[in-house]
Amino acid sequence: MNIKAVAKRANVSTATVSRTINGSAKVSPRTAERVLKSIEELNFYPDTNARALGSGRSNLFGLIISDITNPFFPELVKSFEDFAVANGQEVLIANTNYDPERMKLCVRRMLQRKVDGVAVITSEMDEGLVADFSRRHIPLVFLDSADPGPGVSCVRIDYAAGIDAAVDHLIKLGHRRIAFISGPMRLASARVRYKAFMESTARDHLDHNPHLIEEGNHRVDGGHEAMRRILHSGAKPTAVLASNDLTAIGAMGAITEAGLRVPDDISVVGFDDIQLSAFTMPPLSTVRLPRSEIAKYAFNALLSAMQADIPKPVPGKEYLVLPSFVARKSTGPVRKKK
Repeated sequence: MNIKAVAKRANVSTATVSRTINGSAKVSPRTAERVLKSIEELNFYPDTNARALGSGRSNLFGLIISDITNPFFPELVKSFEDFAVANGQEVLIANTNYDPERMKLCVRRMLQRKVDGVAVITSEMDEGLVADFSRRHIPLVFLDSADPGPGVSCVRIDYAAGIDAAVDHLIKLGHRRIAFISGPMRLASARVRYKAFMESTARDHLDHNPHLIEEGNHRVDGGHEAMRRILHSGAKPTAVLASNDLTAIGAMGAITEAGLRVPDDISVVGFDDIQLSAFTMPPLSTVRLPRSEIAKYAFNALLSAMQADIPKPVPGKEYLVLPSFVARKSTGPVRKKK
C-alpha cells in the first residue's frame, strides 16, 4: 500500500495526501476528512522519514532524564508524552543515569534522529553539547539549569519555597534539631536544595550541628546509609528532611532498623511526592512537585519554538513552578522527655 493508492481512493492528488498527512492548512477540512478516511480504510502507514524530508521536521521531541529508576521521572515522562500525543508529536527518551559520558551518547542519538527539540530534565549538560543543538537551531528547554544560555528555555522550581514549607511544618511540631540528607552535591539542583535548607534553618536559629548534614545519592540505598551515619554520630535529630522521596524512604528504613519509630522518635519529610510516598508505612509527608505542570511548560516551550518556523533561534522562555507541602503520617510532634 502506498500514497498513490490513497490518492486514487480519495480522488485527490498525491500532493494533497502528503499535505493532509503533514497537517497543512492548505487542505480543506472536507478534503482532509476524505483523505484520512481513505488512509484508515486502506490501513496505510505514512513513512515518517519521508515526511521529515518533505517538511523539514521529524515530529519527534527528545526527552533526556537522569534516572529512570526514580519514580519521579516516569511520572513526568508520562505527562510529557501525553502532551506530545495530543499534538501529533512522538517522544524519544534517553536516560543518562547521572553519567556525563552517557549524556554525550544521548545527545548524539538526538542529533542523529533529527529531533525538533529537546527537553533536558536534568540540570547538568556540558556547554559544548548545548552548542551542538544551538548550531543546528534545535530548541532546548532545561529543568533547573543554573545558566541555560541564550535562546534556551528553562523551567525553574522554587526549591526555597518548598524547603521553607517543610521546615515551618516541623518547627510548628516543636522540632529544633532537624537533620538534612542532600542529593549528590555535584548536581546543581542538590546544591540549591542544600542552600535553601541552610538558609531556612539559620533564619529560625535551628541547630547547625555538622553531624546533622549528610550527602545521599537520590536513591533509597543512599538515604539508608546517610541516615545510619547520622544516627551513629550521636547528633540525635528529632526530624530529618530528605532531598527526595526515595532518600526519605531509605532513611525511614534505617530509623526502623535502629529500633526507633517514625514519627514517634524521628519525623521524616521527603521531596517530590512520588505516588509511592502515599503508601509507605507510615505515609510520607513531603513537598509536592507538580509533574504535569513541569511537563506542560517544557513541552509548550519546545512546541512554540518549533512553530516559530524562523531560520534562527527564538528567545528562551523561563517558567517558575511552585511546590506545595503535603502533611501525612511520617511527621508528628516532638516527644516530650519523661
